[in-house]
Amino acid sequence: MRERIKDIDRLQHMLESIEVLLESRHVHSLEDIVADRILFHGYVKEVEIIGEAAYKLTKEFRESHLEIEWDDIIAMRHVLVHGYYQVSPDKLWDTVIKDLEPLRPIILRYINELTA
Repeated sequence: MRERIKDIDRLQHMLESIEVLLESRHVHSLEDIVADRILFHGYVKEVEIIGEAAYKLTKEFRESHLEIEWDDIIAMRHVLVHGYYQVSPDKLWDTVIKDLEPLRPIILRYINELTA
């Protein structure tokens, strides 16, 4: 039987995707992701990973770390996966530009708490 992935690993997955997206926003623009379907889907996938990792965190962890709107992150993932045909590049880009920068230090703090 495989060992369940721990909360620390899920947080690390979130951090890795956040960092990829934050770095790439300086290389690409909204116009780039609108013009390049593969690039667009790359951005979608990284946001999906953030949402899936949040979803897979233990209920106990999410309930004891209420600073983050876990349900909103998880809901975004569900929209990206199940409502793929209606994903707005503008809303996706807005998430990358506005939501990830403030999320990064919180995720880092949680990782530090779990490794201390």
